[in-house]
Amino acid sequence: MLNEHVTYFRKLLVAIDVVVITFGFFLTYLLFHELRKLYPIDYYFWVLPVMITLWVGQFYAFGMYVSFRLKGIWKILWIMLRAMVLGFLIFASIEFLFKVVYLSRAFIIFLFANTAILLTSEKLALMLAFKRLRRMSFSFKHILVVGTDPRARRYLAKVNQTPEFGLKVVGLIDPDPGRIGEEVEGHRVIGSLDDWEKTIVSHTIDHVFFFIPHESLGRIEEPIRFCETVGIPVSVAVNFYELNSIQGKHSEEFGIPLITYDASAGKVGQLIFKRFFDIVFSLTALIFILPLLLVIAVFVKATSEGPLFFKQQRCTLNGRKFYIYKFRTMVKDAERRLAELMAYNEMKGSAFKMAKDPRQTNVGRFLRKYSLDELPQFWNVLIGNMSIVGPRPPLPMEVATYEYWQKRRLSMRAGLTCLWQISGRNNITNFEEWAKLDLEYIESWSFGLDIRIILKTIPAVIAAKGSS
Repeated sequence: MLNEHVTYFRKLLVAIDVVVITFGFFLTYLLFHELRKLYPIDYYFWVLPVMITLWVGQFYAFGMYVSFRLKGIWKILWIMLRAMVLGFLIFASIEFLFKVVYLSRAFIIFLFANTAILLTSEKLALMLAFKRLRRMSFSFKHILVVGTDPRARRYLAKVNQTPEFGLKVVGLIDPDPGRIGEEVEGHRVIGSLDDWEKTIVSHTIDHVFFFIPHESLGRIEEPIRFCETVGIPVSVAVNFYELNSIQGKHSEEFGIPLITYDASAGKVGQLIFKRFFDIVFSLTALIFILPLLLVIAVFVKATSEGPLFFKQQRCTLNGRKFYIYKFRTMVKDAERRLAELMAYNEMKGSAFKMAKDPRQTNVGRFLRKYSLDELPQFWNVLIGNMSIVGPRPPLPMEVATYEYWQKRRLSMRAGLTCLWQISGRNNITNFEEWAKLDLEYIESWSFGLDIRIILKTIPAVIAAKGSS
């Protein structure tokens, strides 16, 4: 039931944002039209869905729809500022790519600023409204919680944190009669599984939640059937296994209820926005660096024999194989000579690294120093093999030697840059440390973290902290 409230509440917040963004679009057009004559409004209608996608997508990415006890004022202002600046940059890139001559830069700035003011006012108004609801102790659903295990405690803590959902805990039932009268997360134990019927009948109950260990499931069949008889909805927590970094998710396939344990990072909406960002960023980058790519191509072909690009099979999301593209930095028989150099590998574990690799060409050494050989991988990002940020793509033969926990590196799409890139990668000589950095990224992933990594990658590349 709480998840349903969260889902509907989130949809409501998104709908409110869409209305505010739409209002901001029309208001901006009218105000700007008074200052200088614009084209008819139908010329600008395509801007509205782009604005909605940018704002709502960033709110998902920055967690604006996750906690409905809205953040403090400064947190809201900081999110709005980031969303406005990043949204403007993405929109300006789109305008540049498609050469929209009638869309002035001043209009775009005015549109984003105006919309940001309206959205900020809306968020602050909602925050005040939620505080008002909490002061009123607003409630309309009376719930009974059966169980006091850690899952029940987490659930009760969430109920306490979100009074705007209108859930009132009547009390708790514990399997042990000796715990009657105790308090758990501020709520009293009012019965046990020995007198469950009396407890349910003597209180106004709208919903019963069972948080019972799997060895006690046999004891709750009768209470569940009783609730069915009297028409009280029942929910049973079935994620019995307390895993370190994932929680079970309930779903239904072909009418069969399932529990899904998913260790991958991010929510669907956030990952969709990440992919959208990858497309815009990589396409923009390829256009801007095209002259540089041509210059590098001339030097690579003029200074050594062999193909222009180095093409190699790598692994990405969940082990999918793809071909990665780089500017060739080594002699043409480099792959054949790799076996001869394995004795000089400076990386402990499932990766190869050698500071002064004799297979490198003079131009190749320069390209690798500044990571310029990696630029063609923007094409891999554009077509969906890679992401801008993510664990670096390993070779299939490296993956074959992974320990099981290291395979989790593949639970996210491979990336151009990652935590390893900005954490002094030339000083990391143990693959286990490298893998732990990737898992740290996966477990703490957010779109904001991606932006921070991108911003830190730029000075790292300029300072020549690239491959040896």
